[in-house]
Parts: sequence; C-alpha cells; structure tokens
Amino acid sequence: MGGKSGAKRKGKKSGKSQKQGQGRPAGGVGNDYRGADFTNSQVLGQGTMAVKTYVQQYAPVPTALDALPQPPAGFTGREDDLAYILGVLDPGRTDGPAVAVLSGWGGVGKTTLAYASGHAAQKRGWYTGVLLVDLRGYDTYPAQAEDALEALLRSLGVRPEHLPPPGAGREALYRSQLNARQEAGERLLVVADNASAVAQVQPLLPPGHHGMLVTSRHRLPGLGRMRTVNSLQPEDAVALLKAALKNNDPDDVRVEQEPEAAERVVSACGYLPLALQITAALLAQDPGQPLVERADALGDAEGILDGLSDGERSLRAMFDQSLERLTPQEQDLFRQLSLNPGPDISTAAAAVLADQPQPATERLLARIAASHLIERNPTIRGRWQMHDLLRAYAHEQAEAAKGRGRAPRRRYEQASERLIDYYIRHAEAADTYLGTLEGAVSSRFRDRDQALAWFDAERENLIAAAYITPRTGFHLGFALGGYLRWRRRLQDLVVVRALALNGCQALQDVSNEPVAWNNMGIALRELRRFDDALDAHETALGLYRQSGDIRGKANALNNLGNALQELRRFDEARRALETALDLYRESGDAHGEASALNNLGGSLQALGRFDDALGAHEKALDLHRQLGDAQGEAKASNNLGVALQLLRRFDDALCAHQLDLDHCQKVGDSYGEASAWGNLGLVLQELGRFDDALGAHEKALGLHRQLGDTHGEAKDCNNLGTIYRDLGRIDEALTAGRQAVETLAATQDWFRTGEAWGEVADTLGAAAAHPSQVREAWEQSAVAYTRAGADEEAAASRTCADAVEALEKHPPAETQPPFDGMSLPESE
Repeated sequence: MGGKSGAKRKGKKSGKSQKQGQGRPAGGVGNDYRGADFTNSQVLGQGTMAVKTYVQQYAPVPTALDALPQPPAGFTGREDDLAYILGVLDPGRTDGPAVAVLSGWGGVGKTTLAYASGHAAQKRGWYTGVLLVDLRGYDTYPAQAEDALEALLRSLGVRPEHLPPPGAGREALYRSQLNARQEAGERLLVVADNASAVAQVQPLLPPGHHGMLVTSRHRLPGLGRMRTVNSLQPEDAVALLKAALKNNDPDDVRVEQEPEAAERVVSACGYLPLALQITAALLAQDPGQPLVERADALGDAEGILDGLSDGERSLRAMFDQSLERLTPQEQDLFRQLSLNPGPDISTAAAAVLADQPQPATERLLARIAASHLIERNPTIRGRWQMHDLLRAYAHEQAEAAKGRGRAPRRRYEQASERLIDYYIRHAEAADTYLGTLEGAVSSRFRDRDQALAWFDAERENLIAAAYITPRTGFHLGFALGGYLRWRRRLQDLVVVRALALNGCQALQDVSNEPVAWNNMGIALRELRRFDDALDAHETALGLYRQSGDIRGKANALNNLGNALQELRRFDEARRALETALDLYRESGDAHGEASALNNLGGSLQALGRFDDALGAHEKALDLHRQLGDAQGEAKASNNLGVALQLLRRFDDALCAHQLDLDHCQKVGDSYGEASAWGNLGLVLQELGRFDDALGAHEKALGLHRQLGDTHGEAKDCNNLGTIYRDLGRIDEALTAGRQAVETLAATQDWFRTGEAWGEVADTLGAAAAHPSQVREAWEQSAVAYTRAGADEEAAASRTCADAVEALEKHPPAETQPPFDGMSLPESE
C-alpha cells in the first residue's frame, strides 16, 4: 500500500478553478460530457433561493465517475479495515449515514485503503460511480469547500457556465444533483481525500443513500464513523515490499534471497506503506544493492529520514506538513517529547517536561494526538506514544531548535533535566514501599499497590533513563532493584545493578561501591550465575574490610554464604554465615541477624544437621516476628517447613508452608506463592493426600509459567512426575519427568538434573520397563550428579544402575515399549 507524496505542492491559491483535465483526477477532473443533456436544468444563482431545484434529464454517468485509481502493487494486510469500511458503506445498513472517516498519520496508507474500499464496494454492486476530490488539507493553500464543490459538480456533468458562485447556492446544487441521481436509481460514493478540517468536508456530505469516504491526518468527529488506520503487520509489510519490487522487475528475488534483511528493512521503515514504497523505488533504482546494505543504511537512527526520500516522495516533507498545522506551543511540546528516553510518556511526566500544569498539558497532548503525530496508549489511560519514525523526526526538530542559539538549547536541556529528576524522585519514593520492614514510606504514592503500578508503567522509561549519565545510572540502578527482583525481571535487574556500579565508580563514591557489588552478586545469583556472584560478593567483602564497615562485612558474608550454598560448598557457606551472624550481633543489627540465621539453617540442612537447622529457622522466625517483618517471617516459615519435612514432622511442616502461602497471596508475591505451593505439594504427598498434592503442584507450575521461570517450572514438572507415578498415571509421569530432565539440564542445574533422572528411573521401574532402560536412566543420574560435584549422590545412582544391570541377565517376559533413552545435553 502506498501513501501520497509528502512533497509540498506548487499551485494557485484556493478560489481559482483549475482547467479541465489539469492535475490529479480529484482536483478538477477531466470529464467526458458527450451525450449529456442538461436542458431545462435550473441553476440557482445569488439571491433568494427557490423552494425546489430540478435536474430533469441526465446522460449516462460521465467517465470520470468510474475513474477511481487502482491501489498500488502490494496492497495487503487491510482485511479488518476493509471489513469495517464495507460494513459502513453497506446499503443494507440502517443505523446511520454511509460515511466513514479514515484517520492516521501521513504515509500510513489511508488514501490507498479508501481506493481499495471504493473498488470493493463497486464490485459488490453497491455504487454506480465514484466522485473523487483531493482537499489538499496539508498543503500551503488547502482547498476550500466551495472549490471542492466546483470539482464535484463538474464531475457530475454541470457545465462551468451553470455553476453558481461560491456559497449556499453551490452546495444546494450539489445536493440536488445527488438527489436527482438517487431518483434515477444511481448510488454514488464520494471520496474526500486528504482533509484537514471538518469545515472542508461538511458541505460535501452527500444526501440520501449515497456514501462517503473521508481521509485525514486528523481525527474529524461529527462526520461519520471514525476508523484509525495503523501501520502494517510485519508479514504484510514484507509482502508489500516484495510486490513493489516485482512490479518494477518480475525477476527481482532479493526478498526471497534475504528474508532476514527484508524483515530488518520493513522494521526500519516502521511498517509504514509510504516508507516501504519509497524504499522499493530506491532499491529498483539500484538493482544490485543487497537488502542487507539497505537495512544497514536505514538502521542509522541519525539519518533514517534521509534514507526515506526518493526525490519525488519524502516522509520528512509529509511530517513537516502535519507539524505546520499545529500551534507553536503544540509544536514545541512535540519536539520536547523526543527528550523522553523510553517508548511512551505519562501525562504527568509530559507536564514536567513542558513545565506546564497537567490539565493544560493534557489538552496540548490531545490536540497533537488528533493530528496523529502521537497517539494514546491503547492499553493504559493517560499515556502517550510515538512511532519510531516520528520520534526520529521529533528528535531532528528538537536538535534544530537547540541549534538556534544558547537560550533555546538551555531551555531544552532544562526540560530534560526536569524529566530525569522526576523519574529519579518518583522511583526512589516508590522503592520505599518495597522494603522488607514496615518503615517510613513516601507520600508521593497512596500505597504499595500504587507504587508497584507506577513502576510497572514506567519500567522501560526508567531503565532507558538509567543509561543517560553515570548519575542517573547510580540513582535508578539502586531505586529499581527491589522492584525488578519482585517482578522477576532478572535480566533487567543485572543491567541496572551494573549501571549503579558503573555510576559509583565514575562518581568515585567509595561508600556505595561495595553496596553496588553486593547487589550485583545477588542479581547474578538470581540468574544462576553462581561463580560470577561469588566473585562480586568477595569483591564487596574486600572493600568493606578496607573501610572497616562491620555491618557491610556482615552483609557481604551473608550473601557470600548464599552463593557458596548454590555452589554446594556447604562447609564454607556455614562458616561464612556463622561469621556474618556474629558480626550482625556485634553491630546490633537484629534484622541482619534474622536473615543470617535463616540462611544458616539452609546450610545446616544440606549438611544433614536437621535439628540444628530447625533451631536456626525457629530463631529466625521469632526475630522476624519481633521486628514486624512479615516478608522475612514468611521466608523463615518456608525454610522452617522444609526442615520439618526433613525431620518427617509433616503436619507441622504443612502449617509452616501454609503461613508462607497466606503471606505471599496477601502481598501479591507470585514467585513466593509458587514456591509455597510446591512445598505444600511435597508435604501433602508425604501425607498420602495425592489429589491435593497434584493440585498444589499444578498451581505452582502455572505460576512459574506466568513468571517465565523455566527453572521453577522444571522443578514443578519433576514433582508432578512423582505424583503421577503415585497415582498410577505412568505415561503422564514419564512426560513430566522428560520435561524436567531437559529443562534442568538446559539451565545446568546438574544436581536437580540428577534427581530428575532418578525419578525417571523409578517411574520406568514402576512401569516394568526393560532393565536396560532403567539402568540407562540411573547412569544419566550419576553423570549429572558428578557434574554437580555431588559424589555421594553420584555413587548412589551408580549403585542403583549396577543393581539393575544384574536383572538384565533375566529380563521380564513382558515389557513396556522402549523408553526413548534421552542423552544428557552437553554443557556450553
């Protein structure tokens, strides 16, 4: 689908008619009047209007009524729009006039869609002819309604000498002509292209059963059914590019030969039909240019609009026309919006940017949106977004404005500083609601839910802003950490923690640098990059030792102990955590003491010291309760439940996990809730409540999938496999087990991979599979345990494999179909 030329027109001012046949068919159409008879037709002149107007005889419809241009090569991807428009134009429709108003920004393909809709309506036999007029709404001198009426009346066969002067008489003649054609059994479609104001179109609205299509870069309410035309879908944009190239040269196979480069080209064109048509023309002029070369050229954000001009059509010129229609204040805000670092902006942030009251800013934004230079966010009220090509254009305009002198440059710099400070202040305020303790919270937000909602809406803006300077990286890298960890946006978490660390180093902030290293280690541990996490915590510990910060050393050792646990270095972890515990007590940090006790309990569990682990978790739970730390209490309850399971006190474990679940559901902690459901399932399974256990594991699996936590999902699949086996659902048990093995191996969690292979071996044994299949599963379990450094577990799996091998000498008479014998994936 192609758009109209964005180049400015040169021509006479409105009010002077063009010669017949001059210019586009819409603006003074060349008509064939041969055979037309206008005898006895009454034409109204100036003065008092007669009560009745008659047009008694007509020749066949002039040729111009069938001259609607065909859509360009590659018209595609507008099925929904076409269906909507045809629904409006359908003569069987009775709920209003057949008038559709298509709006969208320049180059999106409104005119092409109108042409295609007109042809589709004619094919259905709904219209006997089409009247087309170009209102040139964004030219320097737009067509006035009386000029458009003159063009339409000429198309209807009215001779120039019979045209009334501009005014009510001309409009009345237009309506009477259409009424007469309706009486003659004709139904016409009026296409008013490129309107910029309601006043241009209102006098052209056809009476009776005639239809009308209006295109505009502005939303024009009050005329008819409104439809916004958007950019193409990626696959449709590729199809357009391919068709346009083949229209120039049927042997052009560049799209087929370079599909990935073609996707890059259409993406750089913003899936905008006019940009794609221009690009196709440039490629046709250089048939030897590979698509990858064109994609690279368009990928230069600084000059992308330069690459979207073919000498006749220019995207920049079209944008210029739209911008010129705005008031100076609206133009200035449009340029300032390019200073926002992210993909969209709230009304409140735009008000800060413009240094205007929010209601006034919202009115400005609404008027800019009416021109389709920006658009409302379709899912979140009060947010505004801009297409990438328009963003590039706005950035150009802002740079040009800054280049006009020191004062405008400083004004734009101050606007950017205001916006970034707004983001920092609000992020730090929202972060006060995500602490583990009930402490002082900012008054900028009503409650925790509102703070989280603000973070959700601004996340991409905040991360983008963090890249701007070391200062923003420092502030936002610290402020965003709690939120991103809560939402499990772990890749983003590592990014902002790295930016905070870089900020500390660039600003030479030696007091916060070890904190940033500690935070980085936690983020890396969440991503299961345990060796890197260990290095980060050791670096933090070294810096704290240099400064003599006791609490800092305790924090580093506490986190170091967690990383060592994940690396299965349990004795080292225990020693680090015991030292951290002593330091917390020495510094009087009760919260840190509770955290260290909780973590220490995990190490003691791994070392088989279950009673000591239970004692540590009970002390941690008591401390968290004394401190009023509900989140810490929930974590301690979870770990306490695990210790009670190991001691086979399942009823007590059930209570502990239920307490954890209740808290997580209360505060909306989906990740914690998933963990709680998984642990509840294990306890219920031990209590023989298999159906309840199955439901618990299914809930855990669903939550982990929602969170995109593949590692948690794999653990749930392993647990489901054991439940299915207990319920005698062997096929489902094997399917779940296979998925667990594959996913755990992919995440290189070799210890749990060994566990999962062991469960698969048990399930195969329960299915009376051939001993060779069971043996292979145990061998795979041993290999995985070995890779995890779990020598005792690996030896136990080999013992099981050896025991099964003995059975291979006397296999069962009947066996199940062979297991597929998955091999263990190689590590990268």
